Formats: sequence, structure tokens, C-alpha cells
Amino acid sequence: MAPGLLNREPGIWFAPRQRDISYPAHGNAACLDVEDGSFWFQHRNRCIASVVQRFAPRGVFLDVGGGNGFVASALLRAGIQCVLLEPGLEGARAALARGVEPVICATLEEAGLLPGSVAAVGMFDVLEHIEDDVGALQQVHRLLEPGGRVFLTVPAYQLLYSADDDAAGHFRRYTRSGLRRVLQSAGFQIEFASYIFAPLPPLILLMRTVPSRLGMRSQPKTGLDTTAHAPRGMVARLLDRLLAAERARLAGGRTLPLGGSVLCAATRR
Repeated sequence: MAPGLLNREPGIWFAPRQRDISYPAHGNAACLDVEDGSFWFQHRNRCIASVVQRFAPRGVFLDVGGGNGFVASALLRAGIQCVLLEPGLEGARAALARGVEPVICATLEEAGLLPGSVAAVGMFDVLEHIEDDVGALQQVHRLLEPGGRVFLTVPAYQLLYSADDDAAGHFRRYTRSGLRRVLQSAGFQIEFASYIFAPLPPLILLMRTVPSRLGMRSQPKTGLDTTAHAPRGMVARLLDRLLAAERARLAGGRTLPLGGSVLCAATRR
């Protein structure tokens, strides 16, 4: 797949050069602290696994910008042959500790992957960190074998953009139709696209967007809010019920008309 990589640590392959990315230095460590107990990360994993299994690739699945390997490890448990590509060394090591192997510590540009060498690519909350999103997807298009697929999640609605997006290194948020246009511009045909996290847009608006615009949330914390990721009591029970219904809808091939994120599967034309 990538003959120029160097095996400098057991299980981890490195590009000869490393490139800066629009992602906070503390990002992987902050996610690692909350992922296992977070309703958000767990629900996203289940939604991703459901869609990936429905359009199951028959070869290597490359998880681009896969962080600490939380998604990749879930896909491996689901029987998907997954390789992780992560430019952050902390994230690469955390993914290896989770049982993901091999791990490539590099950006997509620097990894030197051969054209047509990958059956499927996942970019889960990655595209919003890339200024030239169409260019990045065109590069993914070249890596995929004929009929290969790309799977994505992205944050939804530019209206909800806040200081938290700035702190996370986001360039934008997407609508479902906007993501469709970007993918089509890069040479992909949409197979499935839905919003997920339907209960979250009002909460994001009230807790992040409005305070940001009023100048009350200009300095988000460097870590993730563990309370927000692990609600308790009645809120937790209600959220579990709503998200379980959402997963059942997605598993049946149906879509959601709104949500805090967009989940998409598309085929290389």
C-alpha cells in the first residue's frame, strides 16, 4: 500500500516527513479521557458500524485521521479489515494499545499510499479539519480501487458554528446537501446520507453557539466536558431511548431529517 513508510516502532509505520494539521495538540489525549464512557462516541461508533457493514468492503478499510483507534477497534470487532492512518503520535500509540494494527503515523498527503490500493476509506469527523475538502476527497478518490467507497461523519449546520469549532480546528460545518455537493465535485456518487444525533442541535445552539456569539464562550476548555459526554439520571435514560430509536431507523436503511452530525457513504465513480 505504501512502500515508502518506515517501521520505527513495533506496529507503527511512519512517513519520512510529517505535516502540520488543523487539530489541537491536546485533541487525542482529550478524546482518550472520555471515549469509552461517552454516549456521543459510542452512538457514533454504532451508527458507523451499521452503515459500513451494510456496504461492507471486500478489502482493506483505511481509517483516515482515526485518532486513538476508537472507531477502528470497533470495526475490527465487526469483522472489517481496518488499517489506521493517524498523524498524531499519541493517537497512533493509543490505537495500537487498543489492538489496532498496523497503524500508519502520517497525514494522507505524506503517507505515500499507492493509487487504487484501498477498498474503502473512513473519514470520521476529519473533513471539517481540512481547508480544501474537495481536494482531500479527490486524493481519496485516487487511492480507492474501482467501485471503492468512502464513509464520512461531519458536524452539521454552519448555523451551529461556535468557539468550540474554532478551538477544535474546524474550518466549517456541513448540511447533508452541502456534503453531497462536495462529494460529487470530487467524483463520488452518494449511496446513503443521513443526519445523526437528532436531539443535539437545540442543545448545541443553546450551550455553545449562542454563548459564543454573545462573547461568553470565547475560551473553551482544552479538554472535553466529561459531564456533557456522560449525562446521568432522567436525561441519560431519555437520551438512550431517543438514540436507540435513531439507530434502529438507520439499521432499517431509513434516514433522519436533522441532527448534530451527518453520516454518509459514497462510491467512487
